Amino acid sequence: MAGEFTASEAEVITEPLPLGLPRAVEASLALIGLAAAAPLIGIGALAIVATSRGPVFFRQERVGQGGRVFKLHKLRTMKPSTSGPQVTAGTDNRITPVGKLLRKTKLDELPELWNVVKGEMSLVGPRPEVPRYVDMQNILWRQVLRARPGITDPMTLILRNEETLLAAIPGDRELFYLQTLQPVKLQGYDQYLKTRSWWTDTKVLCETALAILFPSRAPVPTLEQLSSNRPNSAKGTQPQILSTNAFSRN
Repeated sequence: MAGEFTASEAEVITEPLPLGLPRAVEASLALIGLAAAAPLIGIGALAIVATSRGPVFFRQERVGQGGRVFKLHKLRTMKPSTSGPQVTAGTDNRITPVGKLLRKTKLDELPELWNVVKGEMSLVGPRPEVPRYVDMQNILWRQVLRARPGITDPMTLILRNEETLLAAIPGDRELFYLQTLQPVKLQGYDQYLKTRSWWTDTKVLCETALAILFPSRAPVPTLEQLSSNRPNSAKGTQPQILSTNAFSRN
């Protein structure tokens, strides 16, 4: 269950994290990126309005640094709905035709640059989760949430085709996400945060740009690869899923 750090929880982890790109540099790059991406965002918005009912932007609560909740901004890629799993497979029938293109090209993520400008996110950092998927009693979660969440990071690059992977999973995809994918992500986030620098952040941004331009650079990982990378503490355990309205993560 998400919630801001208490005093006792904050005392558990005291070693400072290495710093990545300076905040001023990230905010400046995000502003430049928003200005450059404005025509693409506008075209995407017009396509959304012309092909489906509902708002242009998708706004959803995510858990940020220190357990604080903020509103994430994206271009809407799915039909408005208050039901369904919060993980999205590539075959999900809630995704609109325009949404499929936006998701494939990652153009739906461009409005997140505004979250970076506001200081709620970084360009590089762990991807933010919805509150019901965050367990503040887990020390690994508390470690990851010491940093601002980001638009991209090494694990995001590895799992860039996560929706394709989920589409191949029979049965409960949400449970697969929580038992298999999320533990792998958390371990990867933690490892990167312990060794990051302004240079590694810059390298991740360049690799992200190349992955968007050349999608074949990010092949879908196999189930065997994911299973072999799962942290031991996650194997054989079933994470708790909080009982709340299951809004899609879009």
